Amino acid sequence: MSIWQLSYLIAPSRDPPAIPHWSIDGSADPPYKLELWPFRIQTELSVQPSSSRSSKMIFTKTLLALAFVAIANAQFSPNYESGRNGMVHLFEWKWDDIAAECENFLGPYGYAGLQVSPVNENAVKSGRPWWERYQPISYKLTTRSGNEEQFASMVKRCNAVGVRTYVDVVFNHMAADGGTYGTAGSTADPSTKSFPGVPFSSLDFNPTCSISNYNDANQVRNCELVGLRDLNQGNSWVQDKVVEFLNHLIELGVAGFRVDAAKHMWPSDLGVIYGRLNNLNTAHGFSSGAKPYIFQEVIDMGGEAISKTEYTGIGAVTEFRHSDSIGKAFRGKDQLQYLVNWGTAWGFAASDRSLVFVDNHDNQRGHGAGGADVLTYKVPKQYKMASAFMLAHPFGVPRVMSSFSFDDTDQGPPTTDGTNIASPGFNSDMSCSGGWVCEHRWRQIYNMVAFRNAADGAELQNWWDNGSNQISFSRGNKAFVAFNNDNYDLNSSLQTGLPAGTYCDVISGVKNGSSCTGKSVTVGSDGRASISISSSADDGVLALHVNAKL
Repeated sequence: MSIWQLSYLIAPSRDPPAIPHWSIDGSADPPYKLELWPFRIQTELSVQPSSSRSSKMIFTKTLLALAFVAIANAQFSPNYESGRNGMVHLFEWKWDDIAAECENFLGPYGYAGLQVSPVNENAVKSGRPWWERYQPISYKLTTRSGNEEQFASMVKRCNAVGVRTYVDVVFNHMAADGGTYGTAGSTADPSTKSFPGVPFSSLDFNPTCSISNYNDANQVRNCELVGLRDLNQGNSWVQDKVVEFLNHLIELGVAGFRVDAAKHMWPSDLGVIYGRLNNLNTAHGFSSGAKPYIFQEVIDMGGEAISKTEYTGIGAVTEFRHSDSIGKAFRGKDQLQYLVNWGTAWGFAASDRSLVFVDNHDNQRGHGAGGADVLTYKVPKQYKMASAFMLAHPFGVPRVMSSFSFDDTDQGPPTTDGTNIASPGFNSDMSCSGGWVCEHRWRQIYNMVAFRNAADGAELQNWWDNGSNQISFSRGNKAFVAFNNDNYDLNSSLQTGLPAGTYCDVISGVKNGSSCTGKSVTVGSDGRASISISSSADDGVLALHVNAKL
């Protein structure tokens, strides 16, 4: 009988396959070498001469089992409370204001989670542009949004009302030249790569170079994005400091992370970092053994060296093709009838690997992917339609954008004095004022979050289209939605899939007891209803669900 001697070495890889697997080099004499991707676990195997073929087969099966365990342990659940779906990005809000929003609006209206702007100390830049939040000075939890005590209180208050927090984390880089002092009082010298607030020194960064060729993966991942000092995530000290930062946030009760600029980091390095993260804090209501939900910013529109499939084995990705494609459809560049096979057929990652959105804080300003096709609050009818489709369709984990208004794409959030962020005001219809757009408070959007909650678990059924830009579908027998993006009215008898009864159209109004402030629709015993959407309507959508039955 053979005696197997194993030694393990975790090392960074620079060219991993997309899917985790074991590779075994058994062509040479012992010791045999094995590797588990994408975590680059190298295993040396020594064998004493004997009848080794059967032993190798047994050991190989064991290794394969271990590989499947590693894959199964990857966490792709957003850790929402039961009965809730969908998150909102409260871009540049203050922590105290977010806590109140969780209690007063997000919780009561069924939102499951919220993404916050970066929480760690950033460089103070002239004019206070929004992008200063993406220039780290240290991992101290003090920004214009508030300090650590305020952040911790916010997370606790939001968790208490069923709303989970996801932090936008920036650890691809530190601040560029000119970022000499930060929001927590730390100082730095980016020109010499000195960031004592962490501390990081020149030993922790990749050599200085700029990205000029996105078809060169080494350049994209090892060089500096627009002059931002590029950290080496394969460096053990860097890994230690990043893991310490993320685990501290987990201890405070967050549910997961948006990983900024993930495309500019090696998947193998990220895999090591993710693998060292603690389970979520059960004191905040998470189940024992729950892992942080990770969605990685990987802009992949095709035609470049780096693919999102290199990252989907270790976390979800922000699916920019969804944003681009939904914008083209509802701008009229693609017909709505083509949405019948919405999902992976459009080049998207798998549903549980896709964080989907109509727009985000970057591409609504012309940064990132999508260009002029991206829909924003500036074209409200098409934006409402696209948001309603995203929330009605079962594909992906949707994220609603909540903006502040801007004309200058560098413009920061509303302030009281040019420096301190102003709190949003609220109108009688629950919309925002004071320079805040608050798309998440638009009736057509928050009611579609309730629609998604009502439809949870139901498959897409009863697809109908008119051969161009009028479509409808049901979510099993729980919900029904119709869209009209043609320049003429929709007037058709359609199969809703719903039980017989009268329903409130949650796009035009809200259910108020046994009445509706908007249109009501009667569904017959056969599930059919007369559906009408005027081409001149402000929103172009009609939506019904079982919780809006009158």
